[in-house]
Amino acid sequence: MRLSFILPPSTPQLTVSRRLLMPHTAEDKQRAITRLRRIKGQAEALERAVEAGSDCAPILQQLAAMRGAVHGLMADLLDSHVRETLAEKPAPSQQAIDETLALLRSYLK
Repeated sequence: MRLSFILPPSTPQLTVSRRLLMPHTAEDKQRAITRLRRIKGQAEALERAVEAGSDCAPILQQLAAMRGAVHGLMADLLDSHVRETLAEKPAPSQQAIDETLALLRSYLK
């Protein structure tokens, strides 16, 4: 699964188990979808502003808001992923640890 809509373009290709990144409850899933729709709306508004030739300051403010929304979603998904990985019994596999570290490294860039 490639997370290009969440991760910065410089992020290397990551192959991560869908099970570890998807919200696990209906409430979590709906919250993630709501956040993604908000981000999509922000991107569409930004596109319209650029097409209309708006001033730079409002465009930069909208970009900052989008970045904050994306980072918030990413933080929630990372939180869920790390908690699930660390809760594996008897212990997380080396592959699970490596995947988690790759995610954290890409997020911290």
